[in-house]
Amino acid sequence: MTTFSKERTPAEAARAIKPGDRVYIHGAGATPQALVQAMVDRADELQDIEIYHLHTEGQARYLEPQYEGVFHLNAMFLAPNSRQAVAEGRADFIPCFLSEVPIMFRRGRLPLDVALIQVSPPDRHGFCSLGIAVEATLAAIDAADHVIAQINPRMPRTHGDGLIHMSKIHSYCYYEEELPEWQPKQLTETQLAIGENVASLIEDRATLQMGIGAIPEAALTFLKSHKDLGVHTEMFSDGILPLVEAGVITGKYKAKHPGFIVTGFLLGSRKLYDFVDDNPVVRVKDIEYVNNTAVIRKNPRVTSINSAIEIDLTGQVCADSIGTRIYSGVGGQMDFLRGASLSEGGKPIIALPSTTKTGASKIVPYLKQGAGVVTTRAHVHFVVTEYGVADLYGKSLKERARLLIDIAHPEHREALERAAFERFKRAV
Repeated sequence: MTTFSKERTPAEAARAIKPGDRVYIHGAGATPQALVQAMVDRADELQDIEIYHLHTEGQARYLEPQYEGVFHLNAMFLAPNSRQAVAEGRADFIPCFLSEVPIMFRRGRLPLDVALIQVSPPDRHGFCSLGIAVEATLAAIDAADHVIAQINPRMPRTHGDGLIHMSKIHSYCYYEEELPEWQPKQLTETQLAIGENVASLIEDRATLQMGIGAIPEAALTFLKSHKDLGVHTEMFSDGILPLVEAGVITGKYKAKHPGFIVTGFLLGSRKLYDFVDDNPVVRVKDIEYVNNTAVIRKNPRVTSINSAIEIDLTGQVCADSIGTRIYSGVGGQMDFLRGASLSEGGKPIIALPSTTKTGASKIVPYLKQGAGVVTTRAHVHFVVTEYGVADLYGKSLKERARLLIDIAHPEHREALERAAFERFKRAV
């Protein structure tokens, strides 16, 4: 009996992509750059390729203007490499909860022909690992007719849902390259003040959800005296490492996966990637499960820390767009804010600076025309700026306006009070 090797060069593997195919690309720091480049190199032979992915790191050459008509991206979450193409109409955006992306793949709402993934080398049993990003990729593998893998020795081998047997991979190439790294910048006084205010809301034995960026990193720096924190989060970065090393994060009191750090993906430094490599304490799981509100709420004191682009005086939160320009996406904000609000002792938090880089207020009378409401006024509980904490839960519109004005930048409070008077016909 003759057997055929599945091993290919990147160029050979990419030949499985045919005109008109719907192609999924592994997201976050796990984007298989060699396979993506090989696909782009075939542009002269292809047309009408529909691409689907969440946030990706690195180059996205398929979005360059000369490839319009060959590749068309339908992004479910934007990153810096895709914003311009969407703004110029050469790519599009699908609004969706992150928890429902796997559902759309598995139920055929978004059928897939090809999945481009990146994995660790197989073990002696033939299992590879999706490494630092399981997110929606497990569902894409299940849904796609043809799975092409870039096997990278630099990819950590993680525990959880991301173990893929070589039998599920139709072709692969070995290509070693460094994974993208995210390095936190020096925290500003404003970011530290916001982080300290957020940390003041976090109790011992809380279960944390936090994203990437300065404010979550700042909040984590103020938790060194806390006890027995747990982590069940969409993603995490380097900020948790000092808390794990200090014994602050133990997960001892979590109801779901006690003792384990649960996440859908991670992005950070090589130190972080080495920490998660073959670490049984870290479980990287399908985002349909991680972001499931029914799962999240079972943990006690879930404290969800999310950001916003702007928030109006009634509590409506825009987190995906600047006016009509899509900036990021819906992501998991609503998944975790709702899960935290239903958790026993949970605290959903929206944290943001009081002003933009140009000095404009982020607390506004009305959201910009075309702005998306990612979190409704009914879902908002705590709003945090460098000037304090506003607890909006159960408050009337006028009460909310007063509380939000009190944590706005002092230079904007008078204007916001006038706007509130015009809106509510009363002083707030």
